[in-house]
Parts: sequence; C-alpha cells; structure tokens
Amino acid sequence: MDLILWRHAEAEVAPEGGDDLSRSLTKKGERQAMRMAAWLDRHLPEGTRVLVSPSRRTQQTVAPLGRKFKLRDELVPETSVEDVLHLLKWHPETGPQLKGPVLLVGHQPYLGELVAKLLGMQEHTCPVRKGGVWWLRTRLRDGQPQTVLLTVACPELTSSSWDDRS
Repeated sequence: MDLILWRHAEAEVAPEGGDDLSRSLTKKGERQAMRMAAWLDRHLPEGTRVLVSPSRRTQQTVAPLGRKFKLRDELVPETSVEDVLHLLKWHPETGPQLKGPVLLVGHQPYLGELVAKLLGMQEHTCPVRKGGVWWLRTRLRDGQPQTVLLTVACPELTSSSWDDRS
C-alpha cells in the first residue's frame, strides 16, 4: 500500500474565537496547492483514493488536483494517530488492510505523528511542512510489514516554483 500524506497549504490565521475549520488558504497557499497538485497529478497512480479533512483549507488544497475525494470527519485537526490508523484499517502487527494507494490530505500534528510512528522514528512527531507531501510505502518483508519513505516533496522545490519562491 502506498500512503501519500499531504499537509494543507498555508492558511489564514483564525480570528479570535473564529472557527478553525473555516480558515481559507492565503494567496501563497493557493500557489502551493497548485504546484503540489501538478506534481501529484504527474505521479499518483490511477485509482488513488483521496481522503480529505472537512476543513476549508484542506478542501482548497486538494481542489487543484481535480480528482474526486471523500471528506472524512476522522481527519479533523484535533484527531489522533490511532483514529487515522483505524480509518486506514492499519494494524500494528499486520500493516494496512486496504489495497491500493491512498492520498490523505490533513493537518499537523497527526500527519507528523503518523510519519514518525510508521517509520519507527524515536521522536514522537516529525515536522511536515505546509503544502508538503510525504510518500510512504508498506510492504511485507520476511512476513512482517515494513514501511519505507519513497519521497518527500514541497511546493518550493517543484519545477514550476523556481521562478516564484517566497
């Protein structure tokens, strides 16, 4: 199983007492989303399932990809790694039960915690840059699930962004 984790792009700061789920992308965030969507469109396998947090900023991040996606309440900002693993039907001893690639568009800190857990890092969490993608692959090795990092990509280093870094 390939698990592609995409953190939402840069978003507006929530006003005092404002609703976190309704925060929109900034202009920079919109550019980040377009760049990463173009990169992902070139690399995602056909049939990739796309699961997205119900927040406005994640929906705006995934929109330029132009693929169907499902909103999942389990992916709200305050969710836990265990809730995400349950959603993915991922068991610690046997690995993922789902077949095929999954693109998950969500938030820190759980994306970084998921990376750390699946890669067996000693740290509790791993920083995932806004708009960035971490591509993980799980395979069976000697009968045990093994997760490897295939690539990390960020909007600033995609080919279309060299002329417009900020």
